[in-house]
Amino acid sequence: MSLRNPFAALEPKTRTVVQVCSALLFMGAMAWASVPLYDLFCRVTGYGGETSRAGADSDVILDQTITVRFDASKARDMPWEFRPVQRSMEVRIGETGLAFYEAYNPTDRPVAGTASYNVAPFEAGGFFAKIDCFCFEEQVLQPGERVEMPVTFFVDPDIVDDRDAKHLPHITLSYTFHEIPLPDATTQAALTQPDATTVK
Repeated sequence: MSLRNPFAALEPKTRTVVQVCSALLFMGAMAWASVPLYDLFCRVTGYGGETSRAGADSDVILDQTITVRFDASKARDMPWEFRPVQRSMEVRIGETGLAFYEAYNPTDRPVAGTASYNVAPFEAGGFFAKIDCFCFEEQVLQPGERVEMPVTFFVDPDIVDDRDAKHLPHITLSYTFHEIPLPDATTQAALTQPDATTVK
C-alpha cells in the first residue's frame, strides 16, 4: 500500500500556500507548548535554579546545617518596595524553615504583582523545596499598604548524596516581583491574600 501525498491533488500555488500555513501552524503550536514543557522540565530537574514544591514537611532531618540567604529585586516598572525581612538563616537539612519578605505599595493606586524565583547555585535547585509561598499566587496591594509575605521551605536531605551539591555552604533564594494587570472587580473583591500579613 503506497502513501499518497495529501497535497498532490492541489494546484501548485495552492499547495505551496497550504504547506506554508501548515508549517506556520505547527511552529506556532510548538512555541506555545515549549513554555509549559520547559517549566515542567525545570521543576522536575531543578535546572536553572528552579525550586521544587512539597506538600508536607520533610520526614528526615539531619544534624548537618546549611545557610539560606534571601534576595529581592523588582522589574523596572514595578513601583513597590520589596525586601527580605531577614538576610539569611541557618537551618538543619530537612528542617522546615520560615522566612518573610516585605512589600510596600507607595503609590495612590492598587498594584498587582507576581513573583518569579530561583535559587543559586543552580545545582541546589532540585533540593530546595517550598511547602507554601506567596509566589504561588498573585498579590494585590492597596495604596499605602505594607505586608509581610511568608515562604515555608526545607532543603531536601538527598542533597548530601549529590556529587555537585553536597558541599555547598549556602543557598540563595531570589525573588523578582513584576507588575501585572489588576484582576477584574469580582476576582479582586474575593481575593483575601491568605499568604500575606498586613503590617500596621
